[in-house]
Amino acid sequence: MQSELLREDQSRSPQDRSRPERLRPDCPVLLSERLVLRAPHKDDIEALAHLANNANVATMVSRMPHPYTTKDAADFVRRTTSGEIGKCLYAITKQENGAFLGCCGIEPGQDPATVEIGYWLGEPYWNQGFMTEAAHALIDMVFRTRPEVEQIDARCRVTNVASRRVIHKCGFQFQGSGLVASLALGSTVSVEWFRLDRRTWMSLRSWGALR
Repeated sequence: MQSELLREDQSRSPQDRSRPERLRPDCPVLLSERLVLRAPHKDDIEALAHLANNANVATMVSRMPHPYTTKDAADFVRRTTSGEIGKCLYAITKQENGAFLGCCGIEPGQDPATVEIGYWLGEPYWNQGFMTEAAHALIDMVFRTRPEVEQIDARCRVTNVASRRVIHKCGFQFQGSGLVASLALGSTVSVEWFRLDRRTWMSLRSWGALR
């Protein structure tokens, strides 16, 4: 099955492989200065497996296994495409060449007024502002297109300085701490919980305070 997926991907023309794919109607393709956020598709499998198979990434993401195989990547794309995962998931790609950088998404909670943002970026693309840029685009989409959502939550490991920096640059405020299960580590890890409300986001945008 895995090899069949990869052969099918390679049979597509370069034009087809670079064309942004549509998500659900409430998860539109997003453009920023350097990025395109679009639905994950089969052409991402090889890059996804390569970037995700990194302990420095997996141990910072609660539900990512390690090692992460091509089979895992193919299954992730299949479940995303079929709607099995259910939440709004994006592949983060470069505008200039379509390169796959990582993933981000939003997940609804029990309270319809609150969603949670999650993300990861391949290590070669760290410290270049890509994750903050993608998070800004995703947050803006949520608050502009989903009037029922009043706040967005974010969590990161207490040891994840880079993720905390992204969260702060988006205007989130610290709420508390706790424990979550880490699939890669097979144990619980300490995390911090942050929240961003609609009014704060719109104020930051109008003030030009987002960098």
